[in-house]
Amino acid sequence: MVRSHFEVTLKIRISFVLFFIFPSSFYLACQAQGSALPSKKAPFAKTNARSNQACISCHKKQAKDWQQSDHHKSMAVAQTNTVKGNFNDQVVEHYGQKARFYKKDQQYLATLSYDNKQQTFPIKFTFGHFPLQQYLVNIGQGKLQVLPFAWDSRDKNEGGQRWYHNYSSEEIRPQDRLHWRQPLQNWNGMCADCHSDGLVRNYDINDDKFASQWDNINVGCLSCHGDMSAHSKQQTTQQETKHKTVETSQSISKPMGLWLRKLGEITAHWQGAARDNQFMDNCFACHSLRTPLTDGFKHDKAFLDQFSPKLLQAPMYYADGQIKDEVYVYGSFLQSKMYRAGVNCLDCHDSHTMKLKIDGNGLCLQCHSAETFNVESHHRHTENSTGAQCVNCHMPTNRYMGVDDRRDHSFKIPRPIISKQFNTPNPCLSCHTDKNNQWAENTLINWHGQPAEIKETKLNFMRLQNGGAISLSQHMAIIADSSLAVISRATALELLVLYGQVLDAKPISAYLTDNEGLIRMAAASVGHLFSFEDKLHYLTPLLDDKLKAVRIEAARALIEVNLAERSLKHFTLAFKELMSANNVNSWRGEGRANIALVNMQQKEWLSAENNYQQAITIDRYFEQGYLNLAEFYRQTKRTEKSAEVLQLALKNLPKASGVHYGYGLHLVRAQQHKIAVDEFKLAHEISPEIAQYLYTYVLALDSVKQSKRGLAILLAQHSHFKHNKMIKELGTYLAQKLQDKNAFQLFTSH
Repeated sequence: MVRSHFEVTLKIRISFVLFFIFPSSFYLACQAQGSALPSKKAPFAKTNARSNQACISCHKKQAKDWQQSDHHKSMAVAQTNTVKGNFNDQVVEHYGQKARFYKKDQQYLATLSYDNKQQTFPIKFTFGHFPLQQYLVNIGQGKLQVLPFAWDSRDKNEGGQRWYHNYSSEEIRPQDRLHWRQPLQNWNGMCADCHSDGLVRNYDINDDKFASQWDNINVGCLSCHGDMSAHSKQQTTQQETKHKTVETSQSISKPMGLWLRKLGEITAHWQGAARDNQFMDNCFACHSLRTPLTDGFKHDKAFLDQFSPKLLQAPMYYADGQIKDEVYVYGSFLQSKMYRAGVNCLDCHDSHTMKLKIDGNGLCLQCHSAETFNVESHHRHTENSTGAQCVNCHMPTNRYMGVDDRRDHSFKIPRPIISKQFNTPNPCLSCHTDKNNQWAENTLINWHGQPAEIKETKLNFMRLQNGGAISLSQHMAIIADSSLAVISRATALELLVLYGQVLDAKPISAYLTDNEGLIRMAAASVGHLFSFEDKLHYLTPLLDDKLKAVRIEAARALIEVNLAERSLKHFTLAFKELMSANNVNSWRGEGRANIALVNMQQKEWLSAENNYQQAITIDRYFEQGYLNLAEFYRQTKRTEKSAEVLQLALKNLPKASGVHYGYGLHLVRAQQHKIAVDEFKLAHEISPEIAQYLYTYVLALDSVKQSKRGLAILLAQHSHFKHNKMIKELGTYLAQKLQDKNAFQLFTSH
């Protein structure tokens, strides 16, 4: 029931920092894309680095293939054979920010100016190579930053061979968190471990500086195969003793099965010994949106023993699981039927060039019947046309970093009815831009008949993802449905936090012992909502889980629980892992805030205050840092300090919706309701997609006797929030209060 009086409480909104969290406009190149052979004398390199050279000397075919890969060009020292950009005294400008790219004394240089401030930087490294190349400069404290202008490496007839700004459609001023000198554009923290072999960040939390090192400057043998020095030594010994054996039996990969189609089948199935696809954890280590739990990663350790992945939540994914923001491949591929059938990365990608094994539809026809799928009766487009390509319907692209088109790996079937209901992309309309979803739906029905009915649990999951209202029993049914992708079920588990109350652990307990690590991790992540007794009973065993991501979630939930003596040893070890992960990520605001949250749970108030302050010191434009510090002062009865922090936030971040919202709540507590309305209005106008801001704004209007205006605003926003339970309840309440029958019917009709 919606209360007629104004009663809203600000909560500390901190989640464990996700290593690659950034909006879709964030163009830092964080995929393994490209560079040259290692140089042990290069800055930041380890002095006793392991090398790929021993591998290359024997495995010449693999080395030649690797040199064609993006991995080989992921990073390089800036020199003539690696720099692709035009440094022939080129000047570019973007919203008043200027850059001059030129060479002097055989050195590549960039002079950047903004607001009468000018500084020149030597280009230290190239970063990636195609379809764009970015450049790294050293700004001190061991910090390598990505310049705000990138080189478009595509052919000129594709719009390439030009300098362009990473945020081509907006101005990024120095007072913006996405400005190139800020932590979110920092190579050491954001991207380094996926662009070089054996990278360790070596961040000094006390001095806010890096001493980052690597084994090899680019992504080579070591990243996927680990240290093979013993194997290399054995081979050398064999050669020295004139043995003719070139490779030991352990290095020879024998096929243990094949993808085959039996007579009458239209799709292949794996025939032979069960596939061991654990090696994909190594691929996922970089091709995922994730939080690092260690400084650097090992090729032979499980993904969830080194990372905590971002699941399918908005705004990174659409309600149906299609990719939206820059999420890489892990989250989409785990949704696919192919993943569940046992398909792995190397079924489509060569193991060393990483390029597609076959161009065009032939890649899909390795497993899917050409007679069924590569015919006009299926794709309904002219043979060999754009519309006849499997990937254009089942792997639509999103463009990132201005020029980089990446395909969705969830391999979904176009469903216009879902696009209509949940406002998700429909690949039909990416070509037929003059049409709509109703046209697409009618056309597909005309071609292929009525589509299969969508399972209720799947629909409810999309409703949940879209901010819609479902019951707890419907929510639990999603989690229990084993026909859904594991990552979807894990996401639903994680979203139990939306209930914001004490959860009954018993219905969740089975998932805490599930065979799937992703399910255990997600179930443990809501453990902080269990009662003390349930935490003790259900979470304590997870302190000894085989996966670090699970152990850390259990430790986080058990910090305030009095554990039995027999459990303290496991808790101490898991808690140490939790704090180590926090420290690894403490180079940015979220990491410091996470440390402060643990300090608060331990009632270490001075340490908590210091870490909250450090969050906005090292990451000055980190919005949530100010809100967390203000809330900390409020909870510790220092209201004036809370107000000061919020006012500083308004000064530094005048366009941050969360700051206006937080300050509005502060004003409400100070009984300044009319002024608070203006702050809530600004929050809603800056971020109209956030239901909480709309809800609070309208509730505030009601509290100052402007209920009619509030109802009018809700009616105007109804189409955007018609599935939102909170908005529907508020609309129903105001309609009843104002005796508006039409409005009442509208808010109660769905």
